[in-house]
Amino acid sequence: MPPSTRLFTDRRRANSFGGAAQRYDAHWPGYPAPLVDDLLATGAKTALDVGAGTGRVARQLADQGLQVLAVEPDERMAEFARAKGIETEIATFETWEPAGRRFDLVTFAASFHWVDPAVALPKVTEILGERGRLALLWNRLRAERPVGIEMDDIYRDYLEVSAYSRTNDTDGVTGALKAAGFAVALTEYPRTLQFSGEQWIELLFTYSSFLTLDEEAGVELRRRLAERIGSRELTVVGDSLAIVATPVGLR
Repeated sequence: MPPSTRLFTDRRRANSFGGAAQRYDAHWPGYPAPLVDDLLATGAKTALDVGAGTGRVARQLADQGLQVLAVEPDERMAEFARAKGIETEIATFETWEPAGRRFDLVTFAASFHWVDPAVALPKVTEILGERGRLALLWNRLRAERPVGIEMDDIYRDYLEVSAYSRTNDTDGVTGALKAAGFAVALTEYPRTLQFSGEQWIELLFTYSSFLTLDEEAGVELRRRLAERIGSRELTVVGDSLAIVATPVGLR
């Protein structure tokens, strides 16, 4: 589920991704084609991808013909986005200067919880063009099969919460959007993916809660998960969530 809208205050976690840029780019799944199609249904031509990471979502949008600008605070992540042909500016969204530019679509793909909504939402309103949309996206995935592989007991030895037990703050996100003057629509896109044990562990270590473990704990956690999974393939299920918001005055 979307993490807490107050997670942006934890800068240690917010700044942890750059050191794992290659792993993030290799293993983090993009978003399903129907979700991207729905984002473009209003005829968007330009997009701003905020907290763009390695540019995977920005590239998905660009491949559909959009002119995309990415904003990313970490130079190491931005290098990957630029290698995909995405124009990328280095800044946090709070400090980024629009310089009069406006966009049909503003996306935060698994990144909205890293910005201060009190600053970000008014700024989004200012830069959206006529009929513009804000899209907050998350992948919500969990390993489901083989059923006999239980890993929560291992996670609890290292993390405050299970890797699967994200804070359900959808209500907090939608509440913040509505309070800022947005009309909100939520859509879920079911997903079923296949991962090897190694791929799944590499994906887990793109989450900030894993990235900020001390080195010894991280090595031990990897080892224990690999032993538990063995050579079995994992069926990973869940969905991609799109929270699409429109400033009421632009409807």
